[in-house]
Amino acid sequence: MPELPEVETTRRGIAPHLEGRKVIRLIVRDPRLRWPIPEDLAIQIENQTFTAIRRRAKYLLMDIGGGTLISHLGMSGNLRLVPVGTPVLKHEHVDIELDSCMTLRYTDPRRFGAMLWQRSGEEHPLLSKLGPEPLSEEFNGERLYQLSRKRSMAVKPFIMDNAVVVGVGNIYATEALFAAGIDPRREAGRISRARYNELAGEIRKVLARAIDSGGTTLRDFIGGDGKPGYFQQELFVYGRAGQLCKVCGATLSECRLGQRSSVFCRRCQS
Repeated sequence: MPELPEVETTRRGIAPHLEGRKVIRLIVRDPRLRWPIPEDLAIQIENQTFTAIRRRAKYLLMDIGGGTLISHLGMSGNLRLVPVGTPVLKHEHVDIELDSCMTLRYTDPRRFGAMLWQRSGEEHPLLSKLGPEPLSEEFNGERLYQLSRKRSMAVKPFIMDNAVVVGVGNIYATEALFAAGIDPRREAGRISRARYNELAGEIRKVLARAIDSGGTTLRDFIGGDGKPGYFQQELFVYGRAGQLCKVCGATLSECRLGQRSSVFCRRCQS
């Protein structure tokens, strides 16, 4: 699933090609995404100009006309730019044709993504209860420490809770916990303020490095410019169960937390 760095990579890739451009035509080949594409979406965006391309958590927010086009890439979706008239392949559900003779094309084999509409001055329910961005000043170790008190759940699903902090998905939670030396199975409420300060710093670092590397290519993710991400080459633990730890040489272990696989090092993490 594309996580925050992949979505931010997509935003950076498409923003220069969308901002200031007018939508000539919207083509919806299959509206059956996770939620149906609004029937009046063409009325909302055709002949309107994109003014800003933003991101909130894993949602892309494309300001245009009287509102915001909200897109989520789901499990396997991507947005990329192609010339108008580029032949359509299977699973390419939506085209937004621009006055630049380019098309923003949405592809989603599993159709778990979304393309929704938010009117100006309103806040979509999907965005209303999200926690702070992990790279913002609002996110820090003190927030993690305070919200974790008396919480018996494991620390990994705790930091993956979007009400706590947004965008820390499975890959980057696994890597940040390793970097901070924290066992992902530990109870969130039993971790000290000092260790949460360190963890918050590692979350920032791992996400920043992933964004700089263009995200992590897992299965079929590509960025908005059609290029893959390269952070996978820097992974220390994610997806490496049974292999040797790059730091201490011990065999990496695997467990299930919150119905997700979690790889960790019994020597380096406690």
